[in-house]
Amino acid sequence: MDPLADPGEEIQRLTAERDEMRDRFMRALADAENARKRADKERRDAEQYGGTRLARDLLPVYDYLHRAIDAVPEDQRGANAALLEGVELTLRELGNVFGKHGITVLRPEVGSKFDPQLHEAMFEAPLPNTVAGDIIQLMEPGFMIHDRLLRPAKVGVSSNRIS
Repeated sequence: MDPLADPGEEIQRLTAERDEMRDRFMRALADAENARKRADKERRDAEQYGGTRLARDLLPVYDYLHRAIDAVPEDQRGANAALLEGVELTLRELGNVFGKHGITVLRPEVGSKFDPQLHEAMFEAPLPNTVAGDIIQLMEPGFMIHDRLLRPAKVGVSSNRIS
């Protein structure tokens, strides 16, 4: 400190330095808080969506089990009752595991409106007594994991312009 310096100037310099340090400190606190929030969000996302790749890999298993059940003709269901029961139990258990991990099946009803956020149109057809945009056939169910789409439901959509 220069003894010949004006005390008022020295006070102004120290005040400016203090204000700059306070500003830097407040920015560092805000950065630390933002980093904490970001890390917390990433942790929550990892908990909820960390199994997304595995879940996508299991979706065909769900489809194949359904196809196996549907492939048995009605007249042969009695003769294959034990096998069918085993496949149905396996499918039910897979559904339970999906539910435990926040995976839900999307099975849009015939007649409901097509939603491009949830459905994939596989074809359009002019079906009588339907309105354009109505789902006319469910070809393959879709799946959600919590609030994210894993796979869209594959549907047929009406192309009628007249109801």
